[in-house]
Amino acid sequence: MNVLSCSINTLKGLYDISGVEVGQHFYWQIGGFQVHAQVLITSWVVIAILLGSATLVVRNPQTIPTDGQNFFEYVLEFIRDVSKTQIGEEYGSWVPFIGTMFLFIFVSNWSGALLPWKIIQLPHGELAAPTNDINTTVALALLTSVAYFYAGLTKKGLGYFGKYIQPTPILLPINILEDFTKPLSLIPSIVPIPVMFLGLFTSGIQALIFATLAAAYIGESMEGHH
Repeated sequence: MNVLSCSINTLKGLYDISGVEVGQHFYWQIGGFQVHAQVLITSWVVIAILLGSATLVVRNPQTIPTDGQNFFEYVLEFIRDVSKTQIGEEYGSWVPFIGTMFLFIFVSNWSGALLPWKIIQLPHGELAAPTNDINTTVALALLTSVAYFYAGLTKKGLGYFGKYIQPTPILLPINILEDFTKPLSLIPSIVPIPVMFLGLFTSGIQALIFATLAAAYIGESMEGHH
């Protein structure tokens, strides 16, 4: 009962973190929900940049690759290497997830340093990189947590839960708490850097750290408790 209570409190803590507000915000009312319009707008811009760039490069692949095609092939190979190193031989199906996380965080961070968001006036608040908002980082962390449990349950079925009593049942509460607090370790890996040139460098490092940790957690879930 105490373990269940700790797990519920951990998830409640994540929910409370997502509600933290700093400064003014521009909201949209969608159905019965109030959402941060700034985050949605800038996230859509980042997604449009990623989809547009990929479409332009791969819609007409060349036998002799163009510079753009070479670049995207290099990025894909890099993401595959990260996934394979952390997950193992069954990494293939997780490349899209890890790649999406890496590219979204990387382009989001760069957009904060390179795009003049602040020249666009809003009724309240101002536009900024999606990863500047803690709601985005919490959402990415929770998605990784869902992927972590999904990977373990898909690979091992209900036998996945056996890891909680290893190496001894005495550690059951600690093992459960460890799993439910994993998202918290990902949140600090995305921190806005105000200095432009430093931000451009660290944006790539932050994206790599997040993607590597996410892949490591998924690999751990599939292999068993270490």
